Amino acid sequence: MASMSSDDQPGSRLGKYMETPVGGEIVRSFIPPSLPPEPPLTLTPAIVTRLAEAERALGRLDGVAARLPDQPLFLYMYVRKEAVLSSQIEGTQSTLDDLLLFEMNAEAGQPVDDIREVSNYVDAMMYGLDRLSSLPLSLRLIREMHERLLREGRGGSKMPGEFRTTQNWIGGTRPGNAIYVPPPVAEMILCLDQFERFMHDETPNLPALIKAGLLHVQFESIHPFLDGNGRIGRLLVTLFLIVTGVIRQPLLYLSLYLKTHRADYYRLLQEVRERGAWEAWIEFFLDGVIEIANQAFETATGIDELFRTDRDRISLESVRAGSVLRVHEAMQTRPFISGPATRAATGLTTPTVNAALADLEKMGIVEEITGKRRGRVYAYRRYLDLLHEGA
Repeated sequence: MASMSSDDQPGSRLGKYMETPVGGEIVRSFIPPSLPPEPPLTLTPAIVTRLAEAERALGRLDGVAARLPDQPLFLYMYVRKEAVLSSQIEGTQSTLDDLLLFEMNAEAGQPVDDIREVSNYVDAMMYGLDRLSSLPLSLRLIREMHERLLREGRGGSKMPGEFRTTQNWIGGTRPGNAIYVPPPVAEMILCLDQFERFMHDETPNLPALIKAGLLHVQFESIHPFLDGNGRIGRLLVTLFLIVTGVIRQPLLYLSLYLKTHRADYYRLLQEVRERGAWEAWIEFFLDGVIEIANQAFETATGIDELFRTDRDRISLESVRAGSVLRVHEAMQTRPFISGPATRAATGLTTPTVNAALADLEKMGIVEEITGKRRGRVYAYRRYLDLLHEGA
């Protein structure tokens, strides 16, 4: 029989520890208190200052994104960068180059599991963003994204699209020596119900950015899936900010910030659980929003400038500017490209494609990376360098 510890007090931020039998041993699983925190979150001067700066940074990012000549193109590539970073936190070794080469089928044979996992993350992310037009952000949508995240590869046996029915844990070789043990299944279901209610509640005294930070911690503490909790929990932040109108485009992803500050991230999650230290977490979270929003702004600006500069050079220097510009446009969604892929994307003939790629290579806009006579692959290197910045 599970039993409650006595360290939970009425009105406390501290939640409960429950002694739970798992695999022949008794473990202390944590049941987070419902949101919002009680006593209420204190909007300290440090939080208020960071909140204002974060809102300015997001407004600036939204502004530059709206001015991009091909906004869907930038989103296409930025989502892939996020997928790689978020998956790397979970231990995959794939790079952005690996994913892009996989997507253009430049690599022969079956994809390795790491690349498949990153590709699944892209699919889950784009599915969730598209589904918001017909379904509220909800436990149902979270499950649907999870199904797409784990439906192929190593996660296929981890109940894709279903909340767990057994106890899980974080760190350690078994529940008894784990760093953290989430709620038992019965309590998890109650926590998820409270989580969804809070997500949908009107909270006029709680800015949406701060609410997003609270939701992320709560989801990670509940840990409702056997695998993929971190990736879904990070994606949840972006989706929530979109549905609440904080951002108009899905350009804010915290994976790079959390990957860079991983030790602080895990420490602060645990301090919320053990001491109710929400204010320290919110300061850290808002710092991440500011840093990543500013980086995304610089990336968007740099890519826009690069494309305009290269188009101008092509128009001035190439005797076949029309066809070369069409190939250049294709490479904006395919920074790695082959002759057959270029023909399929542009409708140009083989001789025209080959001549255009030769012109782009001569101008230093692309480089051939395989060294082959046949089946050559070209890279839009400066574009890739901009996408790789900070990663």
